[in-house]
Amino acid sequence: MLRVRTPLVRAMLVATVALIGFNLRPFITSIGPLAGSIQAHTGLGLQGMAMLTLVPMLLMGGVAFIGPALQSAFGARRSVIAALLVICCGCALRLLSISGWSLVATAALIGLGVAVIQAIFPGVIKRDFARHVGPMMGLYSAMLMGGGALGAVTAPAVSSSTGLWTVGLAWFALPAAAALLLAWSFLPVDTDRSRNEGAARLLLARPRTWLLMLCFGLMNGGYTSVVAWLAPAYQERGWSAEGSGGLLAVLAVSQALSALTLPLFARKAPDRRPWLWFTLVMQGIGFSGLALAPDFAALGWVIMLGCGLGGCFALMLIVALDHLPDPAQAGALSALMQGGGFLIAAAPAWLVAVLHEATGGYEAGWMGHLATVLVVAILVLRFSPRRYASAMRAPAASAGQQDTLLPTATVTTTPTPDTR
Repeated sequence: MLRVRTPLVRAMLVATVALIGFNLRPFITSIGPLAGSIQAHTGLGLQGMAMLTLVPMLLMGGVAFIGPALQSAFGARRSVIAALLVICCGCALRLLSISGWSLVATAALIGLGVAVIQAIFPGVIKRDFARHVGPMMGLYSAMLMGGGALGAVTAPAVSSSTGLWTVGLAWFALPAAAALLLAWSFLPVDTDRSRNEGAARLLLARPRTWLLMLCFGLMNGGYTSVVAWLAPAYQERGWSAEGSGGLLAVLAVSQALSALTLPLFARKAPDRRPWLWFTLVMQGIGFSGLALAPDFAALGWVIMLGCGLGGCFALMLIVALDHLPDPAQAGALSALMQGGGFLIAAAPAWLVAVLHEATGGYEAGWMGHLATVLVVAILVLRFSPRRYASAMRAPAASAGQQDTLLPTATVTTTPTPDTR
């Protein structure tokens, strides 16, 4: 494989990162705009539709816990390539999904591939872009959100033009195949296959790991609910499938722009908390608007919510990587944060469906997410960079044992020299 990092190869590696991120959300965001057609042809109810989000999120959570072991056993490059192949096959199989449970099965298959990439890729970015972690994580997150926008816009358009909702879901196999080709050609060969099977055990002994999981999960719970129910909520208010899909696309574009720009603004600030609070304020405004005045300024609420969710997602990934200087260890912490976080985030979309059936509307669900935003705003107080080192030390109970995996974390704002 390619070993000499010429400017062209570096550019293609950046493109690979972008396209991989681009393929991680269309399979979820394409469901909402086609909810009416899917329910009509498969018989899925609201809770059944929620399974199309809940099942992938559970997989994203569960697989993340074994991310470090996967990377040690197979290497980052092989794991990512295999995961992209799974995503491509899962999307293609949606062309044959004629029942609700077969559609749920494809969601599980695609979610498995996405889970592997999300568990491994942040550590790869920190390794291969040591001097540009913030901007590259911003690009990765922005393209992830951009893929969500593509799913929301093109799924109903393709479905309408072909007359088949299954084609609207299945065509995302094409960008997945393109990402697979780029990854095969440009992802670096693993030169350091460090053994990190014990990473999860040691990291789970740190309360900070659980705090990161909780914050990430509560924040992403808002994302899963909005992606699942924003389009159906406005369809209930008389919007068309294309119109509600366009609203979801605006949400995703707002997420992408925020995920790309806020890490750039925050890159010189070792303390990310003011920026996190800024994103949480935007989320609070968005959820309040959806709950209290959904028809007054729908586009404004959605833009505000998208900017808050996208920026918070990217910044939380960066905060996790900030905690440890070693790329493999930082990647393992990021994987665990996402693992526990996505397990938490799997439930809210289903709970919103339950609340809708109990109350006849989505307002109670949006207000519930407003409450979680306030909880996260309080928890973020703990993310002082001056406490990263103490937060990642071995617990006092095991102070007499040597911690060979996680040395005392150090916080530095000086970039690591890029010797490539």
